[in-house]
Amino acid sequence: MGLSTSHVLLKTAQNLLNEIGGKALVVFMDIPEEELVEVNVPVVVVGSKFELEDRIKKISIPKSLDLENSLNLVSAFLLEHDMVQEGDKFVYVTEGLIGVKTVRKGMVVMKGFFSKGQDVIQRLLEIAIELSIEGREGTPVGTIFVVGDTRRVIKHSHPMIPNPFKGHKINVLDKESKEIIKEFAQLDGAFLIREDGKIVASGLYLEIKPKVIDLMLPPGLGSRHIAAAGITKLTNATSITLSESGTIRIFKKGMMLLEYNPRIRY
Repeated sequence: MGLSTSHVLLKTAQNLLNEIGGKALVVFMDIPEEELVEVNVPVVVVGSKFELEDRIKKISIPKSLDLENSLNLVSAFLLEHDMVQEGDKFVYVTEGLIGVKTVRKGMVVMKGFFSKGQDVIQRLLEIAIELSIEGREGTPVGTIFVVGDTRRVIKHSHPMIPNPFKGHKINVLDKESKEIIKEFAQLDGAFLIREDGKIVASGLYLEIKPKVIDLMLPPGLGSRHIAAAGITKLTNATSITLSESGTIRIFKKGMMLLEYNPRIRY
């Protein structure tokens, strides 16, 4: 009986690791742990599970991202967990491809971005990446997504427009919701989304007084980012911003967890 394609790919990746002195093996396949080859470097499996306690680290990232963006996020994960350093190489394996990625510190990722229960955040990150690259009808889009702690967020905001999502059960995890979200992302104001993904409102003005809130943010960020960071300091929400320049930032507890521009090749 012949060897499976995945086994052949992994054995080839093992040899490639040794040849180039790779610092990690990244597998973009949900396969049983016993099928993985033995290597002397960290192994990360990108699939449907999240487990960091075992020898083999398992993480989940947005499924529909293209390979380049997926590799950039994996690079950030490896850097965050001190598995590699900038300039190191790692070998990656997909269901039909083997490749080598050099780690570049092109995005800022803070401790805590890669964690459990990220389905809604990952879905919105996926949408933000698509909007960053494509815009809407050729026009750059800037917006804010605020996720979780909706009651407290509402106390610190007010509607700028009549709520188009009132009375509707639209969830960001539903496939058909993506185009709706992209369409309303062109409007001013923030989206408010429950932790389970249901869209509560859009077109919200976040009432943030930066002089009252002690925010630890990089210099040069504008009012959109101050509002997005501030609402996460006042509440337990997480916020994602997309600027017209294409840069995506994620904030939690008033701090920036991630900064990434998909338009830039790292």
